[in-house]
Amino acid sequence: MNGTVSKNTELSKRSKKASTYRRVVTGNVNGRSVLQGDEQIEAYQFKTVPGYEHTLIWVNPATPDLSKEQRFDRYPDSVVPGPGGTSLHFVIFPPDSVFADPSFDAEAAQEEALVRLPGLADHFEKEDPGMHRTNTVDYSVVYDGEIWLELDDSETLHLKRGDVVVQNGTRHAWRNRSTKPVTMLFFLNGART
Repeated sequence: MNGTVSKNTELSKRSKKASTYRRVVTGNVNGRSVLQGDEQIEAYQFKTVPGYEHTLIWVNPATPDLSKEQRFDRYPDSVVPGPGGTSLHFVIFPPDSVFADPSFDAEAAQEEALVRLPGLADHFEKEDPGMHRTNTVDYSVVYDGEIWLELDDSETLHLKRGDVVVQNGTRHAWRNRSTKPVTMLFFLNGART
């Protein structure tokens, strides 16, 4: 068995059970803090990209009004918040070898991303897959594993668990040059340009 097959087999086994994250939400009732929700959120597993998971934990499309109950009860029209808004995402990136596999269908992956990641996937560049820029300030945390941040002119930074990138609306891509999945936590803050 060659290395590529065993890596893909490992990713297939890993992707059978989606990751879950506990989301606890608090609120205010008559001036007192209360538990509004406590639930397990299951990651969305991309069907076209083995090992790629996305979990949208919460989104405020614009500046929240705390005089009203905060709710997240339907998938948003955009996972990228507008000015004053925020969104929180867990993402598991498979190794780049998944995208280099001859069976990888880039067009199908792009179509699925446009449905799952509205407002973000439409910023992905066709000429340079993965490169994108949004009108947000992103706090990007390497939660587990290692990843490479690519900027313009192929400038690349190697990041490990616990590293944090503050992305100020810059053009970039995340590249997983390792042989293992990497888990990232992204907090997007909507900005004006």
